[in-house]
Amino acid sequence: MKKRLTILLLLLLALLAVVNVALAQDAQPVDPAGDGSDVTDDDVNTVAETLYCPVCENVPLDVCGTKACADWRAEIRTMLQDGKSIGDIQQYFVDFYGRRVLATPQVQGVDIIVWVLPIVGAVAGVVVLGVVLKRMAPGAAAAQSDVSEAALKYDDLEPEYVERLERELQEFVQQT
Repeated sequence: MKKRLTILLLLLLALLAVVNVALAQDAQPVDPAGDGSDVTDDDVNTVAETLYCPVCENVPLDVCGTKACADWRAEIRTMLQDGKSIGDIQQYFVDFYGRRVLATPQVQGVDIIVWVLPIVGAVAGVVVLGVVLKRMAPGAAAAQSDVSEAALKYDDLEPEYVERLERELQEFVQQT
């Protein structure tokens, strides 16, 4: 009971951490002054690194060298100057090019599997490891041998059957 409660609490904490990270990425204005006047390349790259190039396969927008990516970075700069947040800019690119442009999957719909599956896998691994370690403990081997010795007592069996079984077992051992 205590172990289950501990595991449940750990799962809840892990889920809260994932949700917290996901929420922290949304709606963060890059321009601290809010007037859009001081948008630097670092500000643009902060947004661009959260997006993948819609043309190139698996290339972040901030390092892609194509003309299209340079245009998209210029578009990001314009949006930042207009006071748009990172979440707004990401949503614009998702609406225009699809969810595949996001470097980090959203925490909604089918994408939630990407966030939950590693946690479930880690918990399952810990449970399996606990079971294996428990079975490897010295006390577990003694308990299994007690069961084996109890199974070897044939008081309940007919004597003819026991004699035949022992004879066939000895024949088998001698043949090998």
